[in-house]
Amino acid sequence: MGFFPAPVENLVAQFAKLPGVGRKSAARLAFHVLGWSESEVGAFAEALYEAKRGTCLCKVCHNLSADGLCAVCSSGTRDKGIVCVVAEPRDAAAVERAREYKGVYHVLHGVISPGASKSPDDLKINELLARVDAGGIREVILATNPDTEGDTTALYIARLLRPFGVVVTRLAHGIPMGGHLEFADEVTLMRALEGRRSM
Repeated sequence: MGFFPAPVENLVAQFAKLPGVGRKSAARLAFHVLGWSESEVGAFAEALYEAKRGTCLCKVCHNLSADGLCAVCSSGTRDKGIVCVVAEPRDAAAVERAREYKGVYHVLHGVISPGASKSPDDLKINELLARVDAGGIREVILATNPDTEGDTTALYIARLLRPFGVVVTRLAHGIPMGGHLEFADEVTLMRALEGRRSM
């Protein structure tokens, strides 16, 4: 039995289900919400329901959408010949924040991870292959995270794309902006050297 009343314990437990939220943070969030007015709580609950009910996957790239096509796929100004492959919708949002990328996306909804029981069949890889096979795509940028699962997924997809004759690239990895060489690990330095470019 918890220290707080059952409804509060339940609220804490629900917040604790969020990624990166431990019990202390969950309790802090719960008490913050308890300080709201009933109308504020209602608006928050409605926003949760509306986000769940009103969001679907884009039928082209599988990013989040409010209808059949996401904003990027329905745009007439994006270069449909360049596809940036990301693991999750939040990764596409991160690329967009740079304001440099003008192509389109393909969201896998995960990476190959035997530990998490995620196989290639659980991802939107076949849909990517179908997009490339349909023609019009010149380059596929593999923008999965530079970790074991992300690298495994990128290598797997690169191998599958080889017969299509499209250019397959991988995001460069290396020293972050503002970072110092003395604090970089060997793998980061190796990748920074491999990804070097002329000036």
